Amino acid sequence: MNGSMIRYILGTVLCCEGVFLLAPVLVAVLYGEEAGIYYMGTAAVCFAAGLFLRLIRRKRKGFYSREGFVAVSFSWLVMSIAGAVPMYLTGEYLSYVDALFDTISGFTTTGASVLSSIEELSRATAFWRCFTHWSGGMGVLVFLMAVVPLSGSSSLHLMRAESPGPSVGKLVPKVRQTALILYKIYLVITIAEVLALLLAGMPLYESLALSFSTVGTGGFALVNSSIASYSIPVQVIIIVFMLLCAINFNTFYLLLVKKPKEALLHNSEVQWFLLLVLLSAGVIAWNIRDGFGSIFESFHTAMFQVATLVSSTGFATADFNLWPELSKTILVLLMFMGACAGSTGGGFKVSRMLIVLRAAKNELLNMVHPRSVQKVHMNGRLVPDQIVKTALCYMIVYIFVLLGSVLLISIDNFDMTTNFTAVLATLNNIGPGLNAVGPTGNFGGYSVFSKFVLMFDMLAGRLELFPVLALFAPGMWRLPTRRSSKKEFEKIDQMNETE
Repeated sequence: MNGSMIRYILGTVLCCEGVFLLAPVLVAVLYGEEAGIYYMGTAAVCFAAGLFLRLIRRKRKGFYSREGFVAVSFSWLVMSIAGAVPMYLTGEYLSYVDALFDTISGFTTTGASVLSSIEELSRATAFWRCFTHWSGGMGVLVFLMAVVPLSGSSSLHLMRAESPGPSVGKLVPKVRQTALILYKIYLVITIAEVLALLLAGMPLYESLALSFSTVGTGGFALVNSSIASYSIPVQVIIIVFMLLCAINFNTFYLLLVKKPKEALLHNSEVQWFLLLVLLSAGVIAWNIRDGFGSIFESFHTAMFQVATLVSSTGFATADFNLWPELSKTILVLLMFMGACAGSTGGGFKVSRMLIVLRAAKNELLNMVHPRSVQKVHMNGRLVPDQIVKTALCYMIVYIFVLLGSVLLISIDNFDMTTNFTAVLATLNNIGPGLNAVGPTGNFGGYSVFSKFVLMFDMLAGRLELFPVLALFAPGMWRLPTRRSSKKEFEKIDQMNETE
């Protein structure tokens, strides 16, 4: 285990968070709020601690997937623990656990909250909650790879551990260039939404905060009514950007390099995603049509809830707790499915679902034709057996974590629908569930134990289960039986630098 490199990465993450914490400080200064003192103090401590960890001499620069899992998991945990400190110190949260819950929910882009009244928050804290969505949306370590030079192999292990989807690859030969491209696209989309909301008549503060929540597919809003109190043009803009950020960012890169056929026509994941969104919105609009004055209002409301849940954003313009069972069932299924791989959205992922379904279809064909050779294909290409195996394994582990978490939080004696959708909403980084944790409710009624279970689900869901669960594997912390020589380590570092 290359502990020195893990310390270096944790130090860099703390330095980045120290810089990020200056955003709510600026907001506090502009609006004359005392809360900025706590954010400034925490920023200074984070930056100092980060510099100290970075100054410790690194024995080796390169590392492998095991160190990648540890570095990514610990980075998100340390980042959340530090980010919750100023929120608690302001006195706006009853306990540090509640502040930690909202901070983890923010960085993992879940959007679940323990607060019953968002309007009582200071502007600095409300802005920080939304900014955590943007920070965690693309991934803090992807940002780190874009600005800090690491060896190619080490960067790829970090990207694979943090990025969502059944497989992670490089857009260009260099991992750092890939991270830069992704963040440039991310930044352009964010700026585009801010400008669109400004043109729709929204103030700059709200435009920035809601754009951070939308592009990060998080869902923290500035008022208890979420997006319901905003105009139709604002809601349409948010719908468009929620869906854009639920699409694989590789699609935008392919469009930029003028490969529209590969980006859209030969992209079965995006095609199925858009088809399911339109179909779901149409069925729900028909199912809830009696409660609206026109079919346009019905479809608009349905489309917003479909877009917000399938993208795992978590905004709301209506209380879908009151909708017919068919509509609620469709929304729960969309919560399970989630967005596309390689997006800022959560969930099981459309590509992983397509792989599992096609693998199941091949097994049925093999039963009918035992001598036939069936392979899974996506976008006209063969999917390696290892990726198919990983997708099937992920589904099994996902189900066990889901059911185990429901069992654990059932000690609080909430009804089955509340518990199941609470776990589904946190594990898939959605935000709202049904009944007590619906769009008009919150997670504040759960005990401290259940909150920790749900916080674990948020982190595990954001990091695609395996990096977090790997920390509990018996062999993860086991030292090697034979020490490699110094020359072997130097050879590994040289190989990493050339990748």
